[in-house]
Amino acid sequence: MATVTFDTLKFVKTLKEAGVPEPQAEAFSTAVQESHEAADLATKTDLREYESSIRGDLEKLDIGLRHEMKELESRIDTRFEKMHSDMSDLKFELLKWIIGIAIAQAGLLIGLLKFLP
Repeated sequence: MATVTFDTLKFVKTLKEAGVPEPQAEAFSTAVQESHEAADLATKTDLREYESSIRGDLEKLDIGLRHEMKELESRIDTRFEKMHSDMSDLKFELLKWIIGIAIAQAGLLIGLLKFLP
């Protein structure tokens, strides 16, 4: 972070013109300068840099998320196609069993009718 400049001489002159004794004005100036040095303040430039950095990070995240979404969409499409193919196979197997059972029932019925008077 950038340091904030503080003009101690101007501050002391302002206080003396307002009627504050010089030793007291110098003490105020020292106290204010030390408080500014201790404070970790951000300048407008710092904030603009952080904003630019955050915007860059957000753009990277957006691009990454869009890529992941397309990848997930592709995986879902692939699984859907496989599931559709599996269902078609199951339908065919089920149809074969139903036709087989129907033929067996018809044969059984014909056989029973022949043996019954």
